Amino acid sequence: MAKPNAKGPVRTVQIRCAKCKFQLIKYRKGGKGALVKCFKERIVEDFTLEEGICPSCHRQFARNTLIRGVPALKIVGTKVTMK
Repeated sequence: MAKPNAKGPVRTVQIRCAKCKFQLIKYRKGGKGALVKCFKERIVEDFTLEEGICPSCHRQFARNTLIRGVPALKIVGTKVTMK
């Protein structure tokens, strides 16, 4: 499988915690579907202290993984919202 296009998407979305609405990351998202994974090379700004943990309510919203050999955050359930 091919690696994700590093400069590809230009649409930036804000990802917030579904429970406390704290802004977690700004991400360059491609496609129209739901957010399932975030490639780390596409993260524009990261507002978390610990990767994958909401600093406000301390809930885990994502876990580290490799997708097609590229570091990414895999979203856990529906613990984030996009705007």
